[in-house]
Amino acid sequence: MHPAELYPSDLVFEHEATALTGVPGPVIRQWARRGRIQRYGGDAHQYSGQGHEYKTMYALPEIRERAATYRPMPQRAPKAA
Repeated sequence: MHPAELYPSDLVFEHEATALTGVPGPVIRQWARRGRIQRYGGDAHQYSGQGHEYKTMYALPEIRERAATYRPMPQRAPKAA
């Protein structure tokens, strides 16, 4: 998705994208690291007030597009001691 196609309201922080799509934050960061979605530098005036300075923003339409095919992988059960 080209940045010119986005509205300012389309850019969200990771925790907001997780709440809206149900995709975990580490998965969103992994998609961005692998180049499947783009990350954007947040505006210093719009930093999230969640006790941390979330500076990286993601395009919600890109995450929603990928979330349609996202299936969580089952984790291994912890071994008995």
